[in-house]
Amino acid sequence: MIDETIKINPIQSVNLTALKVNAPSEIADDELVKLVLAGDETAFACIFERYRKLVVHLVSRFFRRREEIEDIVQQAFTKIYFSLKDFRGGHENSFSAWASRLTINACYDELRRRRTRSENLFSDFSDEEREYFEQIAAENAADAENSLVAKDLAEKILSRLDVKERLALTLLHGEEFSVAEVANIVGWSESNVKTRLFRCRNNLRNIFSHLFKK
Repeated sequence: MIDETIKINPIQSVNLTALKVNAPSEIADDELVKLVLAGDETAFACIFERYRKLVVHLVSRFFRRREEIEDIVQQAFTKIYFSLKDFRGGHENSFSAWASRLTINACYDELRRRRTRSENLFSDFSDEEREYFEQIAAENAADAENSLVAKDLAEKILSRLDVKERLALTLLHGEEFSVAEVANIVGWSESNVKTRLFRCRNNLRNIFSHLFKK
């Protein structure tokens, strides 16, 4: 599993892989944050170990290659580390939600930086991928042998969406976040989330109809 083998570089003077984690697992997140802010770097190593799998999991929903996942996980923990002074906490799972939001923001920043629109939306689909689309349309796709092609296609199709719409769609349907949670993360009202996702689904339908248009 990638979350078990991923390598994280030091965050400036905080070497996450070299620090010995002395903080007991029973210490609450709020208390660990206070310890980090007081200068205890081992407390941040404990935070890292506690939330590493969560951060890697979220990043891997948007990026596929190991090296890019490692890089963005590093960016996410950098955001978390330097934003600890802004963490308010006060209730159960508050750090988890806060760290998730910063991680998704790191993903958003990277997706927005990379995003380019091609004049021809389907110019980079291979013959194999087009054939797979045709199999889907005919409802004859074999699930196991075509799983890798499907994954590649999903990535290409999602890359055509507005970045925030892609984030919202993935969080709502892939991670089962609530509409309220998605609204909080992407900075929209709940009604705007529903409206934008409705439009997003229509955009996906248009992509498929465009592909099969003779």
